[in-house]
Amino acid sequence: MLNGKIALVTGGSRGIGRAVVLRLAALGAKVALIYRTAEEAAAAVCQEAGEADVRAYRCDVSLTEDCKNVVEAVRADLGDADILVNNAGIIRDGLMALMKEESFDAVLDTNLKGAWNMMKYCAPGFLKKRSGRIINITSVAGLHGNAGQTNYSAAKAGLIGLTLATAKEFAGRGVTCNAVAPGLIETDMTATLSRKDQILEFIPLKRFGQPEDVAAAVAFLAGPGADYITGEVVRVDGGLAM
Repeated sequence: MLNGKIALVTGGSRGIGRAVVLRLAALGAKVALIYRTAEEAAAAVCQEAGEADVRAYRCDVSLTEDCKNVVEAVRADLGDADILVNNAGIIRDGLMALMKEESFDAVLDTNLKGAWNMMKYCAPGFLKKRSGRIINITSVAGLHGNAGQTNYSAAKAGLIGLTLATAKEFAGRGVTCNAVAPGLIETDMTATLSRKDQILEFIPLKRFGQPEDVAAAVAFLAGPGADYITGEVVRVDGGLAM
């Protein structure tokens, strides 16, 4: 389904990113797995992909120069990207009145500006090919907000706005831009949440999601079945944000 396509996946060493890397690779894409610090985990995902062409590249997406360099490196090794999945994200939770400015800035720089950085440097390749798929991993927190996550909610809401504006800018060149909004997905990032049982009560499907649930939505948006879909936010949340 994705044979010959070149995909970049940020935050690809674990959790949702790992599942996305493996799903796209299984569908035939050549995948550039972008990681920041988890070199061993990234190498393990490459190995797990078996004979599929998955290569790991280090990049801090919050740093503009890092993003420029990694896109150029992938272009030299594989070619211009056909698919960009902006998944890299961090959390620095805390009540707004007590939150340090550094915590706010760090989350916005990685979760929002990081996606903008990658989109900016992948854009010339997309526009030259007159095709491409951009898929931003946002969150239900960007739709309805979460107490204790003003930074994270703001970044994820901003990512939805970025998705919509980019979809309008790039549509005329055959490039789609969509977002996937996961709910509570069982990953390392959510493992330490203290209110999981309370949250479960508000999920109509009465279970937490798995990274593979999100990867399936990403794969659909990256594939030929989504040719006529752009500017959409697809919730993968068990009904949490209904």
